[in-house]
Amino acid sequence: MHKEKVVLAYSGGLDTTAIIPWLKENFDYDVICCCINCGQGEELDDLEERAKLSGATKLYIEHVIDEFCDDFVIPCVKAGAVYENEYLLGTSMARPLIAKVLVDVARKEGATAICHGATGKGNDQIRFELGIKALAPDLKIIAPWRMTDLWTMQSREDEIEYCKAHGIDLPFNAGQSYSRDRNLWHISHEGLELEDPAAEPNYNHLLVLSVPPEDAPDEGEYVTMTFEAGIPKSLNGKAMKVSKIIEALNTLGGKHGVGIVDITENRVVGMKSRGIYETPGGTILMKAHQQLEELILDRATFETKQHLSIKFAQIVYEGTWFTPLKDAIQAFVDVTQEYVTGEVKFKLYKGNIIKAGTNSPYSLYSESLASFTTGDLYDHHDAEGFINLFGLPLKVRAMKMEEIKKRT
Repeated sequence: MHKEKVVLAYSGGLDTTAIIPWLKENFDYDVICCCINCGQGEELDDLEERAKLSGATKLYIEHVIDEFCDDFVIPCVKAGAVYENEYLLGTSMARPLIAKVLVDVARKEGATAICHGATGKGNDQIRFELGIKALAPDLKIIAPWRMTDLWTMQSREDEIEYCKAHGIDLPFNAGQSYSRDRNLWHISHEGLELEDPAAEPNYNHLLVLSVPPEDAPDEGEYVTMTFEAGIPKSLNGKAMKVSKIIEALNTLGGKHGVGIVDITENRVVGMKSRGIYETPGGTILMKAHQQLEELILDRATFETKQHLSIKFAQIVYEGTWFTPLKDAIQAFVDVTQEYVTGEVKFKLYKGNIIKAGTNSPYSLYSESLASFTTGDLYDHHDAEGFINLFGLPLKVRAMKMEEIKKRT
């Protein structure tokens, strides 16, 4: 009789390596490892050997960087989705894609369960599991860190001992570092001194993609980008696909100390957590898109889009990507982006992105209207009637209050 199969979201790190023998011991599963490359830049070469040594039946390495950029990052850029004013959703927007790939592999393998190594305190368990539930409601989900009766390991030392006891002697280090998550869009850092909001981050020890702004070059650097219908198309005159543009912007932004955020955010599970996010390329791309968009969108559309941007960010953060509401807001955003086409120029300097000119064939900016010598389209006298009507409710209320005052 064939054993049931489980698909494990696998990074090759200590946690997910320890989960392989644990799944076999506690559930008697055939373990299919699945490593999903969203641009984390880690060495993937020895993963197959490591997974097999740890007892996995098979390893899939799925390269989905372009799908991540085109189908998950760009909708967030178009929407201007930023969580709690600062977080550019780097980890959040990769999770639905990872869930989708895990489900695809589970279907291909005829697996009955999917396992992930997210903790019981974080957001990722929610994002993974909501994605899996939306795409494959029949699949069982196994979250070892929440199964405290079966998962008894409390530290890296425990996990290393557990692996050794099961014949897995890999060169893992028991020392603690920051808890990090990386993909093409960003890298996040949690833990160590960051657990105390009163402590200043040790940026010289912590940063991976960037330099602190004070260590950035003393000379600014100009950058030019073009967009078509809200999608970036070229960088400094060179046409590139989105993933290559983000890659190049990461280098530029990192060099100039752009996109370092220190935020204490509200997790979905109800607690606050403090983290440092490095999003050099993403910060530039978001700002460049915004720089162009403000020339093109009319006031009412822009105002409505601002409200929906906050909602879209919340949807992505909470892991409800595969929902009718997300599709509906994305459809609205796509309509707003139809004419977001043009060129932006800006200067990078010590953590800053400084505008240096924007133009678009669809710009609603009229030089003749905006100047003090307005032409035929605008008669200064019209403003008086407009103010009278616009201010009528205020005037009526003020008159009523005066009347009440006289009576008393």
